[in-house]
Amino acid sequence: RKALPTTGEHNQQSHSATTPVFPTLSSATAAAMDPEKGAAYDGAKGLDFRHHGIQDEGHTVMEFRNDWRKDWVPGTKRYEADLPGTGDQSAKWWYSAFHNTTAIVGAGVLGLPFAMKYLLWPGGVVIMMLSWGTSLYTLWHLCAMHELDGHRFCRYHELGQYVFGPKLGLAIILPPQLIVMIGLGVVYCITGGDSMHRIYQLYPPSSGASIGISLWIVFFGIMQIIISMLKNFNSLRGISLAAAIMSLGYSTIAFGITVKNGKQPGAVYNNDGANSTADKILSGFNALGIIAFAYGGHNVILEIQATMPSPPKTLKPYMNGVYIAYAVVSWCYFTVAFTGYWAYGFGVQDNILFSLENPRGVISLASAMVLVHVLGSYQVYTVPVYDMIEHSFLKRGYKFTFFTRFLYRTTYVCFTTFIACTLPFFGDILGFIGALAMGPATFWLPPLMFLILKRPSITNIHCLPSCFCVLYGVVVMVLGAIGGLRGIINRASSYEFYQ
Repeated sequence: RKALPTTGEHNQQSHSATTPVFPTLSSATAAAMDPEKGAAYDGAKGLDFRHHGIQDEGHTVMEFRNDWRKDWVPGTKRYEADLPGTGDQSAKWWYSAFHNTTAIVGAGVLGLPFAMKYLLWPGGVVIMMLSWGTSLYTLWHLCAMHELDGHRFCRYHELGQYVFGPKLGLAIILPPQLIVMIGLGVVYCITGGDSMHRIYQLYPPSSGASIGISLWIVFFGIMQIIISMLKNFNSLRGISLAAAIMSLGYSTIAFGITVKNGKQPGAVYNNDGANSTADKILSGFNALGIIAFAYGGHNVILEIQATMPSPPKTLKPYMNGVYIAYAVVSWCYFTVAFTGYWAYGFGVQDNILFSLENPRGVISLASAMVLVHVLGSYQVYTVPVYDMIEHSFLKRGYKFTFFTRFLYRTTYVCFTTFIACTLPFFGDILGFIGALAMGPATFWLPPLMFLILKRPSITNIHCLPSCFCVLYGVVVMVLGAIGGLRGIINRASSYEFYQ
């Protein structure tokens, strides 16, 4: 291969008539293009845009495939003002604190003691701490790539397209992201229905009438249809703030009641209650997925960051909000997981609130807080779905009215509500979705994209930790999905649908 000229030599050449426009690259990089060989290098940033690197006079030289980058511009700038995700980019840095708290702390926290009972004390503590630290680090990976080479990646799949290519990027990023966002919608419908059903069970009517879980899930869906009429992400800030406060409230109540009631008689800290060695192993795999589910906020991190104005750079102020959110996460997760397992041992249920009996009033309050929280969390994960739907129509020249927006959003809520009524297996759904979708989206895709774009040397501080995150995420994804799927199959074989 013929070596390219250095940057200085290349800039002396005139390509004004022949050099194509490359909108996804910085002007300095675009100036270094060789239109005949389709190759480019960026010596200042050392970014390998097409993954085929050779060395030329101390610079990294990359083959540049002209088939898509010259036409593809991330951010869908033409439609930003009309889309639900980016229609309002005036958010303050502290908005990220409660948006991220609402996105991360959700139904998953209630299942953490259930995961602990299959991992036991040593494994449970290690996996909980490891997942917390790893997820925070991979979240930083995503935020650090939000603004890159003069572009702003406002959506997870846009960053994936920039890294892997427009088609491959969508194929890699979009499936797990949609599984998470739609799956969480289903799980939050189940959780909201469970919370209302729990209050109903604590205060049953004198007539003795019984209302099954499916009807409560439908009630939750009706509430979501109303909230779904809010136009964009920043319109949710009041609901998101209330949801974040509720998450701190019900976690503290669960922790306080558990400690007050103390260790229950007969609580054991082993999984001898499992039927066989295979059951123990597969249940442990499912527990990995449940813990992964608890860290699902990465799927909407870039979408939340996109609500902030830029310039200036959003990384530092946004991460300030993230650190506050993770302080709340650490309190909610560790207190609920460790005290719940300590108090009930192997007898803890897949929703810790269902293991608590007294005092009824406080437990009812906690259940009501869970309801408020998942009302907000559902929307945080659903707005990006609405954003994708509206963008697909806008680029074809169709602009939504209130009626058409009401129609498609109502259809979407009804879809998730129907699935929730059909498969209300809380614990097993958590494990399966957590592993299959949040394993890649949270744990191994962000560091993998970071490694591809930045290509740090082996001595770089981010190289080995990023590689470890990739490995850890792949293990969680594979093992957790196996355990979660096995649990769903076992539960479905004996379940009576639409109770």
